[in-house]
Order: sequence, then structure tokens, then C-alpha cells
Amino acid sequence: MINARRSLTQIFLFPAIIAVIVAFGLMSALLGDGIWDTTSWIALAIPLAVTAFFACKRRPADL
Repeated sequence: MINARRSLTQIFLFPAIIAVIVAFGLMSALLGDGIWDTTSWIALAIPLAVTAFFACKRRPADL
């Protein structure tokens, strides 16, 4: 295990960006029609894509 100290900005930057994207997607889904619906689908799919990427990237330590 590597003992690397990280600042709060380094720890919470990526989750904060995802939270802003999700909030934008939810607001666009509630407040608009047409192009806003497409925008909300894309914005709400981004966290799923990120999760799938990191789940597929991770390899079990047992192999």
C-alpha cells in the first residue's frame, strides 16, 4: 500500500464534477422538453458509463 497524502481537492474533485453533471441532468429533465430531454438522458448516463468503465477496468487480485 502506498501512503500518499492527498488534499481534499484531489479527493473530492471527481465526485463533485459527477454530482454537478447529475444535478444538471435532473434539472434539465424537470424543466425542459425537446432537446432538454436528450441532454438529461446524456447527463444522467455519464455516471453509469463512468461506473461501468471502472468496474470493467478493475481486475481481481486473486488471478
